Order: sequence, then C-alpha cells, then structure tokens
Amino acid sequence: MTHDDIDIIGKNVKDMYGTFMGKVIGTITDIDGSIQTVGVDCGSQGLQQIQYEQLVVQGNVVIFIPKWRLDSQRLLREKQLTLRRLKALIDIVSENDDMKADAEIIHEKYKSKLASLDEAEHQIKAKLEARLAELDEQIKSAKMLLFDAKVQYKSNEISDTTFETVKTCSAELIEHITHETAEISNVKRRIADLDAEVLNITSPPQKHLQESAVSYLGNSESQKIQTILPEAPTEPVTYSAVPFTADALPTIPEPPKQVKTATSNNEDDWLARMEAQ
Repeated sequence: MTHDDIDIIGKNVKDMYGTFMGKVIGTITDIDGSIQTVGVDCGSQGLQQIQYEQLVVQGNVVIFIPKWRLDSQRLLREKQLTLRRLKALIDIVSENDDMKADAEIIHEKYKSKLASLDEAEHQIKAKLEARLAELDEQIKSAKMLLFDAKVQYKSNEISDTTFETVKTCSAELIEHITHETAEISNVKRRIADLDAEVLNITSPPQKHLQESAVSYLGNSESQKIQTILPEAPTEPVTYSAVPFTADALPTIPEPPKQVKTATSNNEDDWLARMEAQ
C-alpha cells in the first residue's frame, strides 16, 4: 500500500460546494502502484468508484471535483495555448515573409488541433447542459421540501426546531446548487469567447473580402444606380389656382329634337276646338 493510500483511506468525501458524499474505504491501483480509482461508500447509493484525478486531499477531508469541471478546464487550457501559438506564428510570418513556407506546416498542425478540440467541446457542452438540467430538478425538489415543511409547521405537525433544521439544510443545498450553476454558466461564457476568438483568427481573409465588397458596392454601384433612377421630389406638389369655368369643359353635342308627325298636329287642333266650344 502506497503513501497516498494511507492519506486518503477512511476520510470523508465532500463535493466542491461542501455537500457530504461518503467515506473512502479503499483504492484500486495499477501495476506500478499508482491509484486509478477510489472506492467511496455513499450509503444508500452504494459503493462508488471515482477516478483518483477527481479527488483532492485537504486535511481530513477529500474534495470531489466534478468530471465536467476537469474536462472544461482542460479544454480551455489547451484552446487558449493553441490560440496563443497561432497568434505568435502569424506575427512571425508577418515580420518575415521568407518563413511563410516553413510556418505553413505548423499552421496546419494547430488548425488540426483546433478541429479536434471542437469535437471535445461539443461533448463537453452536452455534459454541461445535462448537468444544468439535473441541478434545476434538484433545486425544484429542495424548494418543494422547504414549502412542505412550512405547511407542516403551520399545521402544528412539526416543531420549531425541526422546521428550522429543514430551513437551514434546504438553504445550504440551494446555495450549493446556485454556486455550481453559476460556475457552469461562467464556463459556457468562456468557451463562447474562445470560439469567437478562434473564428476571428482563422478566417481573416474572408472578413477582408466582405469588407472590400461592401466598400465597393457603397462607393460605386450605389452611386451608379442613383444616377440612373429619377430622384424623388423633395418639395410638396402644388396645383394651379385657376378658377373653374364651364368654357374649359369640352362641348357636348345636343341631342336631336323630336319631330312631330302630321297626325299628332291634327290631334292637337281637334283638342283645341273642343275646349273652345
């Protein structure tokens, strides 16, 4: 049994936020004596085998570090280092064009590294989202327990001491969940910032081409189109104030007058003589 075994066995295990997890009861070692996994008695959850790299001994307590935190830290560290090297490579080539051919091989190597990190980043993002969903369910359960304790306290089912204990434990659990949620959100933000930086450093020619196209269209094409199209009036349209006259209207021909036949004239004379008598 190694010295590390003696230091870790029998100690309580807590997570990074202070929640008790269990007690170390043993280890599994490799052929060279190095610790691979640590067995932690988690009570009703049974014996859990935890990777040794996820545990840190601090005094009489062993601190458990979540896997998502280790993976995200490794990703951020490697991506930041790759970006710094790419920037340094670009600066070297800009200062000496003769080294462009030699730098091309290293440039492709770093681009390949970024591509492999993108695959790992996709998996880490999925783990972060899954962990956020778990934390959301846990905080809902904690709040429900606290609310149910209030109902039991108001109905005189539990004592003041019991209710205060529930309040204290629930508040601590909610605080731990809130801290982990904030840390995950911070990791997601740092990953997004690095993604934007990678995009900016790996695709500058396309950006310059787009800017040139916009500048060309803005200075030449738009002016050309503007000279071809008629300009819109900028002043209100005014109408003539000449008064309206009937003479201004076109002449409408009069309809033909009705021609009376001879028979109708005789009937009119006969009617007149009858009225005279």
